[in-house]
Amino acid sequence: MVVARRPGSYECGIDAAMDVIGGKWKVLILWALDERARRFGELRRLLPGVTEKVLASHLRELEADGIVHREVFDEVPPRVEYSLTPLGASLNGALEPLGAWGREHVLGAEVRAPRR
Repeated sequence: MVVARRPGSYECGIDAAMDVIGGKWKVLILWALDERARRFGELRRLLPGVTEKVLASHLRELEADGIVHREVFDEVPPRVEYSLTPLGASLNGALEPLGAWGREHVLGAEVRAPRR
């Protein structure tokens, strides 16, 4: 599956990828789902500060882009779980080097010289 949110309007691959993962919460959602499928409430607890509205909106966008799978279980009460699709797992794999860079160059720098 190829994600096409703004076909023809991208300058490069990074521009296209940032369109999918842009915003404060999307990469954190991907990180939380990398471990296992999670329910909405679990995600909300793992991401302190995110509002229900923003979390629901980002999950819908990630689902529309084929990054996240939403599964509704036929139970009473209804249960919904979110998980990564193979495309989402590959995106997380692509983000791993970026996270390593941040740990080394940003978080490492904060440990050596805390901000005032």
